[in-house]
Amino acid sequence: MKVKVELPPKLIPVFTGEARYRGARGGRGSAKTMSFAKMTAVFAVRAAAAGRSGIVVCGREYMNSLDESSMAEVKAAIRSEQWLDDLFDIGEKYIRTKCGKVSYKFVGLVRNLASLKSKAKILLLWIDEAEGVLESSWRIITPTVREHDSEIWVTWNPEIESSATHKRFVLNPPKDSKIIELNFQDNPFFPEVLEKERLEDLEKRPDDYDHVWGGAFKTSYEGAYFSKHITKARQERRIGVVAADPLMTLRAFWDIGGTGNKADACTIWIAQFIGSQIKVLDYYEAQGQPLATHVQWLRKNGYGDVLCILPHDGVQGDKVYSVSFESALKTAGFDVEVVKNQGTGAAMLRVEAVRRLFPNIWINEETTKGGMAALSAYHEKRDEARNIGLGPNHNWASHGADSFGLMCISFELPKKQYNGSFYGNERSRGGSGWMGG
Repeated sequence: MKVKVELPPKLIPVFTGEARYRGARGGRGSAKTMSFAKMTAVFAVRAAAAGRSGIVVCGREYMNSLDESSMAEVKAAIRSEQWLDDLFDIGEKYIRTKCGKVSYKFVGLVRNLASLKSKAKILLLWIDEAEGVLESSWRIITPTVREHDSEIWVTWNPEIESSATHKRFVLNPPKDSKIIELNFQDNPFFPEVLEKERLEDLEKRPDDYDHVWGGAFKTSYEGAYFSKHITKARQERRIGVVAADPLMTLRAFWDIGGTGNKADACTIWIAQFIGSQIKVLDYYEAQGQPLATHVQWLRKNGYGDVLCILPHDGVQGDKVYSVSFESALKTAGFDVEVVKNQGTGAAMLRVEAVRRLFPNIWINEETTKGGMAALSAYHEKRDEARNIGLGPNHNWASHGADSFGLMCISFELPKKQYNGSFYGNERSRGGSGWMGG
């Protein structure tokens, strides 16, 4: 049976021929979500016609109910083509081919990775809004889809260059993949109502325009704590090439993560305190990895004798291994200091410390891109109904921002005692103590 499927022309090569991975990234109005939703139905029909049986899984990183899933898009896509609508049985909470061979499942990846592994005969996995999928999740997802001729599709709006999805499918794409960039200019069905919204954004919200409509990385966040400070630092050329001073102590400021697929990320900033200035040299982030992985990065990058500065929870045992980061790092040969709990409002104390000190901070741009993306994105969580701020939003950006804030808190606490030693701008050359600032 020959049928006609309407797609943006730029997507035709993506769905032509064989591929393990197919995908599109880009801004609003590109028709990528509707197009991929429609093609999942075409895939299901073809699979059923070939005598295959199994499931099409539509996933998103976060999904608490079907209302937050891709189900509505898939239903609309099927109903947009009469010949497809004739071949599907669509109910309130289900979609399946009328022959019963292929059905849809809708899952949230964060809470359902384990159950995804147990789902039988996944013929196709489509992950929409894939920007936030972590590398640890990708490592579980890909071997889960293991049926013969099974495929994995991804669609997303780019947000940060260091995202696992961007690294995996753009910077180092799989050999058997067809991934393109798709924006509103590539959509011949771009509606007039969106054109009006696009022009309004161009006029009234120019800082967000390239990200929202052009598929560019996000550089502006509403309520971002440090956007003005970062902009000024760039204008003053304090973000660029910054080299380490070989005579000064290297310090590693940690935000402690954990092990496991749902653990928070571990982040580390490498910096030096030189008089009234802070030189920020490097940034590291990893999610779900054991302490040995973080230590290996330090040693591999020449930070084997770095002074490790931990937040107050560094003295607590890891949730998987009953050993503290403090004791484990000391066992590994590092000098360690722990910053005492700042008490109620600690997160905002770190924010204010960063704001005060930013005029005295120099940052090496090339090695800190992931951390700078986190600082740019770190923003206030708001209750829109009551128009009040609820403090820093805890998301992917908060871990890098917290360790950066720890650095600034530490800098502002010379002569304050941590773990029985005085903390100053330089390690004592004569003993195990600390010199006053």
